[in-house]
Amino acid sequence: MDDSESPAPTNRYPASDEWHAVDRYFASTLLEEDGVLTEARRSGAVTTMPNAEVAANQGAFLSLLVKIADAERVLEFGTLAGYSTIWFARAVGENGHVVTLEIEPDNAAVAESNFRTAGVADRIETIIGPAAESAAQLMSDCVEPFDLVFIDADKPNNPVYLAAALDLTRPGSVIVIDNVVRDGAVVDSDSADPRVHGVRRVVEEIVANPELEATALQTVGEKGWDGLIIAFRR
Repeated sequence: MDDSESPAPTNRYPASDEWHAVDRYFASTLLEEDGVLTEARRSGAVTTMPNAEVAANQGAFLSLLVKIADAERVLEFGTLAGYSTIWFARAVGENGHVVTLEIEPDNAAVAESNFRTAGVADRIETIIGPAAESAAQLMSDCVEPFDLVFIDADKPNNPVYLAAALDLTRPGSVIVIDNVVRDGAVVDSDSADPRVHGVRRVVEEIVANPELEATALQTVGEKGWDGLIIAFRR
């Protein structure tokens, strides 16, 4: 097709209800979100950040990343109700291990109940406390390197978590950072939002690190307009 045959651009953003409809379509056709995952997602309502868990299609995407990377050890910054943690635990399999870091004991209690219901509690270790301190303890303990790290905690500390991820991984590992678009605010260098600056600083850290090869993807859907960074450690 040449330019004369190309359809004219619509020059509009789809309404949010259309984003939701598309997410529902793909979730109903491509995914297998069973009752355990559905209840884990719903239980996020009783955590300190209701509706902050990843969407079902995003959980499935993270699961696929684990399988593509052949990852057996996953580190997660930010647990909440453990929805994404269950996706990770299922993906690593019976011999795999997931360590998830959560600052709020009440959130961790909700998550651990969900892990038991999902039958994956034996392959998940929940560490309660500030994520930076918990990660530092993992480094001090000289734990086995992680194959995949998912950073989805307080955004101003993204650079701290990236530094920890680099200390806790090896060449060939994958690092994923969530919520990096923030309704487009990431492009505003004058933003007063510390979460935006946390994202921008971590991007700068990635660019400056020759060990990392990365890209970013924008997403729209039931979680609004956002996106993630995927980095590969050379």
